[in-house]
Amino acid sequence: MSKLRKVFTETYGCQMNFSDTEIVMSVLSEHGFTGTSEIKEADVILLNTCSIRDNAEQRVLNRLQALSSMKKKNPSLLIGVLGCMAERMKSQLLEDKPYIDLIVGPDAYRDLPALLEQADSGQKGINVLLSAEETYADIQPVRTQSDGVTAFISIMRGCQNFCSYCVVPYTRGKERSRAPETIVAEASALFEAGYREVTLLGQNVNSYHWEENDSNIDFPALMIMVASINPLLRVRFATSHPKDISDALIKVIARFDNICNSIHLPVQSGSDRILEKMNRRYTRAYYLERIARIRELLPDCAITTDIIAGFCSETEEDHQQTLSLMQAVGFDYAFMFKYSERPDTPAAKRFEDDVPEEIKTRRLEEIINLQQKLSLQSHKNEIGKTRSVLIEKRSKRSAEQLSGRTSQNKMTVFPAADLQAGQYANIKILRCTAATLIGELV
Repeated sequence: MSKLRKVFTETYGCQMNFSDTEIVMSVLSEHGFTGTSEIKEADVILLNTCSIRDNAEQRVLNRLQALSSMKKKNPSLLIGVLGCMAERMKSQLLEDKPYIDLIVGPDAYRDLPALLEQADSGQKGINVLLSAEETYADIQPVRTQSDGVTAFISIMRGCQNFCSYCVVPYTRGKERSRAPETIVAEASALFEAGYREVTLLGQNVNSYHWEENDSNIDFPALMIMVASINPLLRVRFATSHPKDISDALIKVIARFDNICNSIHLPVQSGSDRILEKMNRRYTRAYYLERIARIRELLPDCAITTDIIAGFCSETEEDHQQTLSLMQAVGFDYAFMFKYSERPDTPAAKRFEDDVPEEIKTRRLEEIINLQQKLSLQSHKNEIGKTRSVLIEKRSKRSAEQLSGRTSQNKMTVFPAADLQAGQYANIKILRCTAATLIGELV
């Protein structure tokens, strides 16, 4: 295996996948492998995949087709599919893509060195077994995806909400939480290494729960532990489920200046009928009540969301209810998608995907157009305010400018002065676009 030294990774999908790629590289680095950013140098190419939407899977399948020509030119090259697609499509991948050497599910990354050795000997390296215990809590990720200022920390894995449209419970398994002391230790080590922001990750972070002996830690308690490491360490989290966004959590955010005033709260639809069909387990009124409570206790908080257009049987009235909810909340930003039927989910088994594609497209365009207006208004509301910005890097457009994010997670650009990444700067907001705040140092 000594010849298999350089690993090229590509990551598709959510923040959880980027975090998993860092775990993969940590596992491999302890067995003589090193990462490379040059695909032509690679002895191993690993695609960490996402199955949450058909479009994400099609991108991976197209990429694999392109990689097949590299395999023909270099038969010793090993190509692997990791993550949710490996879990969901093992048989199809083996049948349709015989040049793939490894198929490894999200709970089997510890086996990668052995599976690579197996593949190197000419056998397929396959492990897609799900685990009820695996959290990778003892693995210190290799921060391949990081800018040295911000980092992700996975605090739990899996999901058991069973939203009818979602494949995650079947590709990532049962919900389980990491021991809190391992999370605090990882965040502390990152701070000591110069990082100034961590994002706590989970499919549903606010259902985090750890019990051991006399210890009983829920998510608000975990947030206190991480925020208490150092006031210069910013703390974010993603993603929250509306049914679990408690007053206790909101009050903890309000209590600590270094817990960012930004909550991602996926609503998916503004229609009670559609929410019930999605098995979201809350109503429009409940969601709006939670928003009102956030506004009351955290008046400066940014709220972002996810929205699905064209779910099974969605009517024009259902769609209008989504638009009206967007207006009522005034989301700062949204991830917006057309409904994509996922095989073997409850929705695929029980409901007809009966909204025509052209109607889905039109409704999505209306959602996007409204959100662009809401995002622009959200940024206009920042003009004249002074915000603390954590500097992340030089601006893409000019080396004379720096960029970073406010507590509300708004990208901000300003003149560089003598500042560096990892420092905080007080910036007065002068103008904006729908995507960026523009300011000056004060």
